[in-house]
Amino acid sequence: MSLPLRIIPLGGCGEIGKNMTAFEYGQNILLIDCGIMFPENDMLGIDFIIPDWKYLREKRDQIRGIVVTHGHEDHTGGLPYLLKDMPDLPVFATRLTRGLIEVKLRHHKVLDQARLQTIEAGGHLELGPFGLEFFRVAHSIPDGVGVGLTTPAGLVVHTGDFKFDHTPVDGKPTDFAKLAEFGGRGVLVLMSDSTNADQPGTTPSERVVDAAFTQVFSQAKGRIIVGTFASLISRVQQVANAAARHNRKLAFAGTSMLENVKMSQKLGYLDLPSDLIVRLEDTQRMPSDRVVIMTTGTQGEPSSVLARVAIGQHAQIKAERGDTVVMSAHPIPGNEEMVNRTINRLFQRGANVLYDPIAQVHVSGHASQEEQKLMLNLVRPDYFIPIHGELRHLRAHEALARQVGVAPQNIFVLENGYTVEFHEGEGRIGERVPGGYVYIDGSGVGDIGPAVLREREVLGRDGFIIAILHRDPDTGELIDLPEIISKGFIHPEDGEDVLSGATEVVTRLSSDPSLTDKALQDRIKDKLSEYVYHETKRRPMIIPVLS
Repeated sequence: MSLPLRIIPLGGCGEIGKNMTAFEYGQNILLIDCGIMFPENDMLGIDFIIPDWKYLREKRDQIRGIVVTHGHEDHTGGLPYLLKDMPDLPVFATRLTRGLIEVKLRHHKVLDQARLQTIEAGGHLELGPFGLEFFRVAHSIPDGVGVGLTTPAGLVVHTGDFKFDHTPVDGKPTDFAKLAEFGGRGVLVLMSDSTNADQPGTTPSERVVDAAFTQVFSQAKGRIIVGTFASLISRVQQVANAAARHNRKLAFAGTSMLENVKMSQKLGYLDLPSDLIVRLEDTQRMPSDRVVIMTTGTQGEPSSVLARVAIGQHAQIKAERGDTVVMSAHPIPGNEEMVNRTINRLFQRGANVLYDPIAQVHVSGHASQEEQKLMLNLVRPDYFIPIHGELRHLRAHEALARQVGVAPQNIFVLENGYTVEFHEGEGRIGERVPGGYVYIDGSGVGDIGPAVLREREVLGRDGFIIAILHRDPDTGELIDLPEIISKGFIHPEDGEDVLSGATEVVTRLSSDPSLTDKALQDRIKDKLSEYVYHETKRRPMIIPVLS
């Protein structure tokens, strides 16, 4: 008796980032990717977000392994946390992707216990009832693969992140022949990258960036600072080539950038002549027109190198008039405000900032509409699941699938946690499993939830008032006047009358010694909040403290 195949997106559906998908057949589970997502503007204090794999934790003995399609953070960043939770989980990745994962796991001190295995495009792997075939895809990082997954229920094709770049920097385009072969074999379901589903036409080749860099390097009179993702290895090579052509030396800033470059050199994915590279501190003694610095921070992350340069708080890089700063990355949806703030601050310091669309210093690594149609036509699936995108991207990809002939009832637009079951050639929506956010805040994993974020929002918006009361433990009467402390609410000098009135309110509320501590605290919260709103139209957090 055949069993259903369950496909469960745990990340990447309805959002950009933290990509993760589970495939379940009987007592066997296969995972593809485990990434992170940048926090949204209202997620105060959150460093990043990882998938919620609570459903997997209860079935960890059934997991046969996890395949990582490529080395970008939105596909690898959650691995250290997953492997701390499930240390025996086998991880399969291509050589470069494995190398970048090793850098990450070493930083988190979990490399020694990791079970990493190398795969390659064109290779095969058997894991329980799953037969895996890896095919090359062009993206903005070398060594990316998609997965053809043969199951007892049918063939599933998972594209990973891709575009149809005929002239990629590494010279290895997407494997059209393998995709067509899948189509000829018969594909039950295609799961395809939707990031650029709202972009018409085709995505330009990575090669167009070379011409843009040539123009930038020819015209720049001072230092050139190139910001990009630490894992954008292809871009590192392009900047290095431009630096060599224009007689400049290249330095790297940022720990993740340095470690990824070293690993990529070691594995042969970067060709950087030894006389081209200098230490960051050496650039301070060199003529500015002979210097290129590559760094991270294109998403406006407050702790990143570029963000610290923009506010003048980086020890070794000071942005100044004559510098040219190249933002070689597109803002991830939700990061636009932080990115624009960084750009504006760099302009304030006198630097000339170049970014797309001002100059074509970056191209997307994701397929646009015509490429997505071509993927659908090559694979010719019975069913289609758009992945890797916000809901607007998934819906746009759904419309493209309809245009090329996929039956509307055979397209499943999912959000994280919704399952699709395929049994005897028929697909249907199944039960929902947990698929929300797990917040990373410093060293804390999952200990911050929506309630804490709401509290942070209140504190950030209106501040807080602490009312400290000293009561006689025997009689319950006040020993002294209440002490009112406020932060982020009103300046003490400007709000002297308001704070004095708050003292009177708390004193009056505390006049009944028969009230329990809990009852008195609740009264103070309610009545002091009413008073403060009446006087200021603000709602600070009220914190009564009884001693």
